[in-house]
Amino acid sequence: MKHRGWIVLVLMMFAVANPAYAADASAPGLEKATFAGGCFWSMQRAFDPIPGVVSTEAGYTGGQKEHPGYEEVEEGGTGHAESVEVTFDPRKVSYKKLLDVYWHNIDPTTVDRAFCDYGHQYRSVIFFNGPEQEREAKESEKKIEETKQFKDPIVTSIMPASTFWPAEDYHQEFYKKNPARYEAYRYGCGHDQRLRELWGVASGGH
Repeated sequence: MKHRGWIVLVLMMFAVANPAYAADASAPGLEKATFAGGCFWSMQRAFDPIPGVVSTEAGYTGGQKEHPGYEEVEEGGTGHAESVEVTFDPRKVSYKKLLDVYWHNIDPTTVDRAFCDYGHQYRSVIFFNGPEQEREAKESEKKIEETKQFKDPIVTSIMPASTFWPAEDYHQEFYKKNPARYEAYRYGCGHDQRLRELWGVASGGH
């Protein structure tokens, strides 16, 4: 919250629900993928444009407390990570593709940190839903390890998905609702500069 607190305080005063992010995620044949990669604003921005992604939702998962709120997650006592739940149509986009987008939008070399945000809530985790996702996630990690351009080890975790708690409305699709504030945050964090250092291209190159 150190780097986003001034934005969040303003938005909490003027929070406006935006139903655009909540597309019908219950249609037959759809699947879910869950990722933690630091700021969930940026994770939504990474996955939203991908053809075959039906919806994304910012939230909290991986912790112990039920119905956590943003402020208590940021204080670090809930064990949750800022995450995004991606609902996708596997007939149009594969889980492997989503994994590729994920890796190229995070810094997988830092523990309890994502760019300028520090804390266990900013750790990077692939939360798999079922054995097939677990297998593909581990295969993707092995591939990244074999082909990476950077020297530091990968510290991103791969673990079973648990209950996903949606974040407050003012966090959903933040980059769309507040583009100037989001871009100021992203630039101030050195987000794209670090992605270029790691992957040779910013914002995942998808």
